[in-house]
Amino acid sequence: MAVRIALAGKGGTGKTTTAALLIRYLVETGKGPVLAVDADPNANLNELLGLEVETTLGEVKNELRTSVPESMSRGDFMEMRVHEAMVEAEGYDLLVMGQPEGPGCYCAAHSFLSQALQKIEKSYAYMVVDNEAGMEHLSRLNMTEIDHLLVVSDASSRGVLTAARIAALVKPLQLQVGHKWLLVNRAPEEIPEALDKYVRETCEKETLSFLGYLSESKEIFELEVNQRPIWDLPSEHPLLVQAYRLFEEMLA
Repeated sequence: MAVRIALAGKGGTGKTTTAALLIRYLVETGKGPVLAVDADPNANLNELLGLEVETTLGEVKNELRTSVPESMSRGDFMEMRVHEAMVEAEGYDLLVMGQPEGPGCYCAAHSFLSQALQKIEKSYAYMVVDNEAGMEHLSRLNMTEIDHLLVVSDASSRGVLTAARIAALVKPLQLQVGHKWLLVNRAPEEIPEALDKYVRETCEKETLSFLGYLSESKEIFELEVNQRPIWDLPSEHPLLVQAYRLFEEMLA
């Protein structure tokens, strides 16, 4: 089974950018193949990876209602369509959940999708899941065992408190997490002493491991604004070096 890494964090913290940096790290350090899953309804991980998405898993789930051939079981149909929805790239593949369904729950579709993903992930060394803040997609897909939960915060005490509350959701969602990490993103060059103290006290209180700070980067901002992929960031860029060092520590 793949090593499962799930990212979570409130909007605006740079969670998806961090997920893209992590995928680039895994690919460039030879730790692949990697299965990337964009489970955030506001899906834009593909843009940061420079990939076009034609079919989402949400669309595939809806097809189970009307489009399954009589000669095929629904489980086989789901597995086939998940493979077809996959966007293939060098060293990694991407699946996008897409928008949630309307009123009501099509539980059978979730079950078939969960089974298909469990089969597929066996072909990968790592699975990186970019989540919505609430992480409900993990429980819906029966993805209840996570090796690393990486919660991303901005460099504010309110953001750190929100991140801690997100990490605490593992209990009500009945997720089994091997290790919970906090990453403070878009940090200033000089970390205020009060913020650093609050970060470390919060991590100790909430049984989070503090992974470190990622500095604010003008180049990352420009990539996001211009919808350019994370691969355009030069390999010697200080932020990339900083991020790779933290990821290496997390996966050691």
